[in-house]
Amino acid sequence: MKVSKLLAMTVALSLVFVSACSKKEGGTNAPAGEAAKDDKKPDTVKVWAYPVHGDYEKDIKELIADFNKQYPHIKVEYEVLSWAEGPKKFDIALNAGDPPDLYYHAVSGHYVNTGLAIQLDQFLTPEIKDDYLPGMLDLGKIQGKQYGLPLTAGQWNWGGNKRILEEAGVDWKKIQEKGWTWSEFSDIAKKMTKKLPDGSMQYGLATDGTSLDFSQLIAQNAGLVDVLDEKGKFIWNDDKILDSLKFIDGLMKDGVMPKETGGLNPQQRTQMFYDSKAAVISKALPYYDTIIANRNKDIDAGKVKGEKIEFVLLPVPHHENAPGKTYVMGEGYVMFKQKNDKGEQHAKNAFLVMEALSGAKAGNSSNELNLPFVRKSQAKMYEGKGKAQKYNWEAAQNFMKSTTRSVESNLDVDKSTKLKQFQEQVQKPAIQALFAGEKTPEKIAEEFKTKGKQMFGQ
Repeated sequence: MKVSKLLAMTVALSLVFVSACSKKEGGTNAPAGEAAKDDKKPDTVKVWAYPVHGDYEKDIKELIADFNKQYPHIKVEYEVLSWAEGPKKFDIALNAGDPPDLYYHAVSGHYVNTGLAIQLDQFLTPEIKDDYLPGMLDLGKIQGKQYGLPLTAGQWNWGGNKRILEEAGVDWKKIQEKGWTWSEFSDIAKKMTKKLPDGSMQYGLATDGTSLDFSQLIAQNAGLVDVLDEKGKFIWNDDKILDSLKFIDGLMKDGVMPKETGGLNPQQRTQMFYDSKAAVISKALPYYDTIIANRNKDIDAGKVKGEKIEFVLLPVPHHENAPGKTYVMGEGYVMFKQKNDKGEQHAKNAFLVMEALSGAKAGNSSNELNLPFVRKSQAKMYEGKGKAQKYNWEAAQNFMKSTTRSVESNLDVDKSTKLKQFQEQVQKPAIQALFAGEKTPEKIAEEFKTKGKQMFGQ
């Protein structure tokens, strides 16, 4: 399930002057703010975005209209790509040396290695830096250098059906505040797994067998930041990954997850939760609060049949000997030059557009997605306008106290490519085999060690 991947400052902030600094990769040697002083030559900035939330295209139109009141000579051409086809379209354009000026995505070491991603430090004023809340600007950095302006800090969580949790006597408020261990979750999930009066099963947990996020989240909460660490060293070769596999295997053997889990896709997993056939779902973003609230309205209006659900945002359970972690992905705009470089003034103009699409008013994305804001100006503009249940909003804020993120931004293109190969060719089929009971945790752990040594030399 693609999510925005998990969604303009006020015009005044988008006009701030940027300190002069030396020319850097693909950039300029003059302050971005001087774009307001040029000869106003017509220019066009191309933007590729995604449907960050349901009304994101409306946001873009309004932000561009505000921007053009100050910069009428800079035309902004935007396209909202589909989550399914957009990444491929961008990769083709990037490989051809003709990417858009601005692209909505998480930063990637691969982008930097192409030589086309523009380092942004030269454009960032103290005012812009100060507007970002602590740690948020770092979500757009590669090895300490700024390559993206984060628009959202998307969280990967689990979620629960409030009715089922409470019927089982679960203190979900305590879990939101303190977290839960693997053994605590296992005990609770068993209580919520039962045969219903109509003969169907209600499972303690539903996930799917086609995505990588489930096993990744489990491993992260065993103390493994990723398949590789920040330095590119393979780390899925110790007892922590074996413990993770044993935990998953135990849930399957206890019947907490359906035996057909390996064949479920994300849509089927979600439908199980909607149908109250699963007490807990992984993964569940804070945006589920809005999605389920809208579904409940459709049920009231007779557009959808089913039971209305009260959604509870939950942390991922963690190993008894490791702290709980919330995976956070910073997504926003990354700026590129083209093989046929359009020059310094064009880069300055592109940054002005980038800032306009990332500032205070653009905070509507986080507000719609029920995510903590990334900028002070956004939090101020949308104060009191949140759409999430108060307990879920507070939980999302609490989960940000202990976060982890992908190491991909620190990897070179070779390691990044091999990481993806390991995930698709080794991790995914191995987890599917674990779900199906075809391989033991011990056998899979040995396969990980062997394949890891072959692919990463470790």
